[in-house]
Amino acid sequence: MTDAAKPSTPKTALGRFLDSDLWWSFTHSPVVMLAALVTVVMILSAVFAPWVAPHDPFDLASLDLMDSLKPPAWMEGGDPRYWLGTDDQGRDIFSTILYGARISLLVGFLSVILAMLIGVTVGLIAGYFGGLTDAVLMRIADIQLTFPAILIALLVDGVMRGILPPGAHEQVALFVLVLAIALSHWVQYARTVRSSAMVERNREYVQAAQVIGLPAPLILVRHILPNVMGPVLVIATIQLALAIIIEATLSFLGVGVPPTSPSLGTLIRIGNDYLFSGEWWITVFPGLALIILVLAVNLLGDWLRDALNPKLR
Repeated sequence: MTDAAKPSTPKTALGRFLDSDLWWSFTHSPVVMLAALVTVVMILSAVFAPWVAPHDPFDLASLDLMDSLKPPAWMEGGDPRYWLGTDDQGRDIFSTILYGARISLLVGFLSVILAMLIGVTVGLIAGYFGGLTDAVLMRIADIQLTFPAILIALLVDGVMRGILPPGAHEQVALFVLVLAIALSHWVQYARTVRSSAMVERNREYVQAAQVIGLPAPLILVRHILPNVMGPVLVIATIQLALAIIIEATLSFLGVGVPPTSPSLGTLIRIGNDYLFSGEWWITVFPGLALIILVLAVNLLGDWLRDALNPKLR
């Protein structure tokens, strides 16, 4: 048998991905590649903050009030030990940004995952069963869309503060924040998945699964869900940036994570008290970190939305 007649070796999943239009679009967009690099660097820096940060801002034994309110190292009066200066407690701004980004990213990822679980589940049920079930679930979604996301998050946080016993809120503040953001973002997933599920339920493979007697939950998970995940991933990427912004907004308003574990929003709020007294670096550098992170994630989300849109190919 000649070499030309030999059957070709099937490509691996990685090989198929590297030959896909998605990878081609990524490698031919310098802006998207830069955004991906910035996102990966910031995520890795936040995850490995205990090893990357030059100081531990939460180690009270290492803090010295004599080092408080020091300007960045390149300014007059700056200290080379603190590249971006210090805050009112003597904590290194660069280190606090890394540790604060961990909390912001954790809240963002967890809230996106929870919102995705709620929205995809509601969308699959509404789109597959239709009728009264679809009408009730979508009317609930329509009612929620009339309220701004930040208002819903504030409402959920306020309700949880009233339900929980005094002093217990700070212990579960992170989980309350995740729940508040997730409940304000599940509608987008539900409406998108519902539309796709309504189309998929009329396909031959779904009808064949119904004929052989497969239960509805198995049909939804095994057959319909894989075919509606493309738009869901695009929404999740964009919603990650929105979740980080809402978390920063709530923390800035004082209803987010407690000051003992500050996120980027908390750092900006703390620095805002010193902004007009000349210590601008306390709020400017965390604000820049938040802007860069959100912008990079938004650029990735916009690219993914366009790359997966068949009308733009």
